[in-house]
Amino acid sequence: MTDAESAASAQVGSLFPPNEAERLKAVRRYDILDTPPDGAFDRIAALAARIFGVPVATVTIVDEDRIWFKATHGVEVTEIGRDPGLCASAILADGPMAIEDASLDPIAYNNPLVRGEFGLRFYAAAPIVTSDGFHLGTVNVIDMKPRPVTEAELATLADLAAIVVDELELRLSAIREVRLERRRREEVQKSKGQVEEVARTLQQTLLPPRMPKVPGLELSAFYHAAPLQEVGGDFYDVFPLGGRRWAISIGDVSGKGVNAAALTSLARYALRGAAIQTSDPSLVMAALNETIAADQSGHDVPRYCTAVFCVIELTETGSAQVRLANGGHPPAVVCRADGSIERLTESGPMLGWLAESRYPTSETLLGPGDGLLFYTDGITDARRYGQRFGEGRLAAALADRPHNNAKSLVRWVRNLMNEFDPPGYDDVAVISCSVEPRPVTNRQLTAVWSAAD
Repeated sequence: MTDAESAASAQVGSLFPPNEAERLKAVRRYDILDTPPDGAFDRIAALAARIFGVPVATVTIVDEDRIWFKATHGVEVTEIGRDPGLCASAILADGPMAIEDASLDPIAYNNPLVRGEFGLRFYAAAPIVTSDGFHLGTVNVIDMKPRPVTEAELATLADLAAIVVDELELRLSAIREVRLERRRREEVQKSKGQVEEVARTLQQTLLPPRMPKVPGLELSAFYHAAPLQEVGGDFYDVFPLGGRRWAISIGDVSGKGVNAAALTSLARYALRGAAIQTSDPSLVMAALNETIAADQSGHDVPRYCTAVFCVIELTETGSAQVRLANGGHPPAVVCRADGSIERLTESGPMLGWLAESRYPTSETLLGPGDGLLFYTDGITDARRYGQRFGEGRLAAALADRPHNNAKSLVRWVRNLMNEFDPPGYDDVAVISCSVEPRPVTNRQLTAVWSAAD
């Protein structure tokens, strides 16, 4: 046996990290093995191949006795044996590693992928490391010819591996939320006398505890649960998308009680998950529609949802570019600083009816002092003086608003609710944002004074 073969044999024997048992528990924790293809991980593999300019890239999870491929680009394979394996070696590294010419590497040259007809020559990998330090697998790039690699490229590969962890955490969060909802539902069914209390507590967990602070924007929201009712399905959410972009969502699911709350949770986390992949509101809404439609098979009673997903991007000039998609939800209302009202009425169908539905994107620009109001149909379906309040009466009432900032808009709507007919109204969610007005400069004041003289 040559020195190179001895080194390779020694490496094969050391492919198991000292914390292997705990590492495998971490792999099981994410419940990712043998799951179907996922567009998010497929895009990561494709992006890795494009960045490195190589024909093959993969996202792998190292199992007990196999390397399982969560995503592949340029090769069709589901799993290979762990021993011997480059991925199994790569998870032992503290950071990204590269073999620029595998035929000259004393350890890698004996690998079947190198010596066989596959002809691997270049290999680089970054370990997929969880927040508690376990190496689940790798993001790999492969070429059939030798090539150099830079530190910047390896850093990019490490970033892609970190994105994989983010995706796994998001998926795990959604799984845990669904499991939690199921456990809560079972508990409620065992003790029907506690349905209302548990359901209302659950509702509160589905709403943001407080509005984030966004420089240049004011945000305000309000939620009211219908009296003498189980929890409804109204929800709203605000979260960052990176840079100067923020997402606002609002929705209303069908039904009442824990089932509605479970669908609310699914909708909210599906929106967040889709927004990680794309900032196009129409694609985010299409993804949510497919998720809810696919979820129908597990329920005897069909479940549906209306929602708006909005992306707000602050500009250098102090304005805000708004792009939104509507799925059967009441239209958003633009409240201009000059007192005028605009209703963004373009909409697609209710979410969950048809898996192939499409949702158009509406755009508008909010200038300094402009506001944007979202609401659920608990406002418009309520009755006032014996008649349905409706979207037209809401717009007319907003035309008389005394102020235009987000807090004032929400307060104005809450005051309107005091005039609704008894016995009360449905669940109501309201959320508003406004662009902070530009401060008056000394130069502008001087110009005003000069004109007055």
